[in-house]
Amino acid sequence: MIEIVRDFWPQLFGALVVALSAVLTVRVILDKRDERAAVGWVGLIWLSPVLGAVLYMMLGVNRIRRRADRLRHDRERPSDAAGQIQIGHDSGAEPLPETVGQLSYLSNLIDKVTPTPLTSGNAIAPLFNGDDAYAAMIDAIDGARHSIGLCSYIFNNDRAGKLFIDALGAAVDRGVEVRVLIDGLGSLYSIPSAVSRLRKRGVPVARFLHSFVPWRMPYLNLRNHRKIMVVDGHIGFTGSMNIREEYLSLVSDAPIKDIHFRLDGPVVAQLAETFAEEWAFTTDEILTGDAWFPRLGRAGDVVARGVVDGPDLEFDRLRWTMLGAVTEARKSIVIVTPYFLPGETLATALMLAAMRGLQVDIVLPDANNLVFIKWAAAAQVDEILLAGCRIWMSPAPFDHSKLMLVDDTWSLFGSANWDPRSLRLNFEFNVECYDPKLAERLQRLVSGKLANARPLTLEELKDRSLPVKVRDGIARLFAPYL
Repeated sequence: MIEIVRDFWPQLFGALVVALSAVLTVRVILDKRDERAAVGWVGLIWLSPVLGAVLYMMLGVNRIRRRADRLRHDRERPSDAAGQIQIGHDSGAEPLPETVGQLSYLSNLIDKVTPTPLTSGNAIAPLFNGDDAYAAMIDAIDGARHSIGLCSYIFNNDRAGKLFIDALGAAVDRGVEVRVLIDGLGSLYSIPSAVSRLRKRGVPVARFLHSFVPWRMPYLNLRNHRKIMVVDGHIGFTGSMNIREEYLSLVSDAPIKDIHFRLDGPVVAQLAETFAEEWAFTTDEILTGDAWFPRLGRAGDVVARGVVDGPDLEFDRLRWTMLGAVTEARKSIVIVTPYFLPGETLATALMLAAMRGLQVDIVLPDANNLVFIKWAAAAQVDEILLAGCRIWMSPAPFDHSKLMLVDDTWSLFGSANWDPRSLRLNFEFNVECYDPKLAERLQRLVSGKLANARPLTLEELKDRSLPVKVRDGIARLFAPYL
């Protein structure tokens, strides 16, 4: 046998590679919903033997779906077990107030996209940049009496992280139930990570899909990108802000610009349920009872709903929500995002909106922390400009804000970017709101950004040198994986 292997190892190795490629090809055909992604992976597997297979196993396989299905089908939902969450009416979503009734067509559409009902009676306050957001969050932690659930993609062991660690540790010392969930990959943005420091303070902490075992490695995709904090089941925070010192003006002369939100009212229960499900998925612990799911009363006039999105059971909900908002818009669309790789369907919808006569404004950062995404975007926005959309480049410092406004009434904010990673590969959480006053306040924020931004023109794209165009074109080929 040894002699056969020694004499014929090239043939045996070739047969093994062909068999592996064939098996992976069948898996791609059965698993991939996007035809272009399927063709791309099949081509890579066959044209780059071994390397293509390795890359597909690392980046292309949705390993989480089966585990998620098992967890979420075999168990009660945390809110069901608690029996305390009051969301909407038994008959479904609440009717929109007369002031926003003209958007009922959009709310009806999103009703079909997500099972989460609309809730009325909410108060939602934007928190601009790290100084305001962190201060509000830590103040809420300091006032906690029963429970704190915090989920973040990045939670650094730096000066910002230590502010939260000290506040969370003090809450534990007061007898508050605290749970902290950090993404397994995001926890590695600072070394040593904040996990060990949290544990030293007695804070229960877990990492989402984290392992140093090679076959259960922290995958580059399938990340928990959600940013959620719920205090006593009554006060919620969500948006696009991670926990890192680059957001603080006391640390940086040019802190990252971003926006976060404080939420009060029935919609907070949807944040709490999302956090509890992710905590149960990661740790097997079910959070129940009044400490986590109290009865929630009216706190304001905003109609809102959480939109939970991920590569498992909630697949494509945010992309469909964005697409529905673009196609149903009647007057204006505003998009603020750090990363803009919308894909053909969303890009076409934006172009058609502009061609219908809508004002479409897209605000992107001129200084981007992920330069490859900026390159890829430069190679594909010319058609969007040609259709009549306006693209604005906001000056440094880097703007990480994520926001969408439609018809001066509807707003969408949260953790998702306009790119394939957020809309197909990561776990995200956004909130849609129907409220002219909130939309007006957010529009003022956007107007401030536009006042300092410069328009991106077709001439600028055309005047790029040939090497730059080639570079951007190559980056565009990797857009589905950026």
